[in-house]
Amino acid sequence: MGEMNFEQKGIVKAVGTALQEVGQSAVGMCVATPGGRFHVRWDEGGSATALGQLAFFAEFLEVSGLFSRWKESCPTNYSSPNAPTVVNILGTWLLSILDGQRRYAHVTGLRGDAVAPELLGMTKIVSDESLRRALAHLAPEQAKRCHDEERAARAVQLTKSSAWMDAALAESTGEALRTPWILDADTTVKLLYGHQAGAEIGYNPTKPGRPSHTLHTYWIGNVRLVLDVEVQGGKSTAAKHSLPRLRLLLDRLAPEERPALVRGDNAFGNEGVMAAMEEIEQPYLFKLRQTAGVKRLIERLWQRGDWQSVDQGFDAVEGKLRLTGWSCERRVVVLRRRVKSSPGAETSKESPQQELPFAEGSDKAKLWEYSVLVTNADYSLEAMGQLYRDRADCENGFDELKNQWGWGGYTTHDLERCNLSARAVALIYNWWSWYVRLAHPKARLEAITSRPMLLAGVARLTQHAGQSRLLLTISHAA
Repeated sequence: MGEMNFEQKGIVKAVGTALQEVGQSAVGMCVATPGGRFHVRWDEGGSATALGQLAFFAEFLEVSGLFSRWKESCPTNYSSPNAPTVVNILGTWLLSILDGQRRYAHVTGLRGDAVAPELLGMTKIVSDESLRRALAHLAPEQAKRCHDEERAARAVQLTKSSAWMDAALAESTGEALRTPWILDADTTVKLLYGHQAGAEIGYNPTKPGRPSHTLHTYWIGNVRLVLDVEVQGGKSTAAKHSLPRLRLLLDRLAPEERPALVRGDNAFGNEGVMAAMEEIEQPYLFKLRQTAGVKRLIERLWQRGDWQSVDQGFDAVEGKLRLTGWSCERRVVVLRRRVKSSPGAETSKESPQQELPFAEGSDKAKLWEYSVLVTNADYSLEAMGQLYRDRADCENGFDELKNQWGWGGYTTHDLERCNLSARAVALIYNWWSWYVRLAHPKARLEAITSRPMLLAGVARLTQHAGQSRLLLTISHAA
């Protein structure tokens, strides 16, 4: 018996030594580079992260209590002991959005990170499929073919999840509503490349004919914080689809938190939206489409001599207008700016001669471009022009959220999870915006600048004597 045990131990030792040598030869590599030969080895047991400066953002979330309250109020009721925990689900979701990912499958790129989950109090990063299933539990699809009891249970769960995100978004923007502010209402298009619910061919200036979703967004003007966002079908681009959510947001706000002005483009300059704002005594500023009645107004005001300069090359004059279908006469402000370059005019296609005539721009024949605004506010003419020009800043927010965050992605077949993900991206975006403003108060930094400066960095975790230490290496020049 003793000899048998001795032989087995010797065999085991020999096999272990051989496997170790094979493993070292497989892990160790020698590569030739322009800088010379380098020996490369994989450190599979090390604890490191590429989001090294996440520790400071995690401290911001801990001190403010934003993440803990979002986690504690999450309406999940998993009964299986093998189900992922709430903190692992929401932490994975937060890290994916914060990292600038656009698809659930990109979560796989974070699963080898052993440091970032520990900073958020997580035990692990869940898989992309687990995240999708968890979000389907939070925002269940309102299927047509199901029992009445199941349909009612799904509706209740969806209501709870909507209220949960409403509270989190309200908390993320509450501090900005304590001073006079402007609410910008606008829409943007999210391109789709599959067979998702609500994928309809509507207004799509980028790729006409491509199905899309419409994101109805409500901004806090000039500070680029998202008050709320709602995902609807591709054909729901008109302002009448934004109006119910807009009214709901305004009704939820206390009188002292109401915006000083609701601002929108020419999609909102119609009787339905203006009457709804006047009903609750909410000041507004909208642009009007240049219909036949608006053009006649411009012709009448063109000959007046009381045009005032309102800076940046614009002149303004105000008047009264009541178009067909309007319930009352309203104040309008007409802005005009001289066209400096000579615009080209296209000739008829029937003419065999290819010509491009130009209108000569001289002092004797001035060419103007006009914009007509409608409002019930009592701001001066000098303020009106600048107020509407500031509305263009929300386009910069759209560009950042769609191209640098996840508004252009996180797409699933059902519209409920798309809506929940869009609101989650807006929430994390608001959190990060507050953090960046605290860290860099002199200027507004977009994610393409703030992530490399305030988030990226290689951090290695070491633990000794009950203490966790991060060794941080920054590659950013600033």
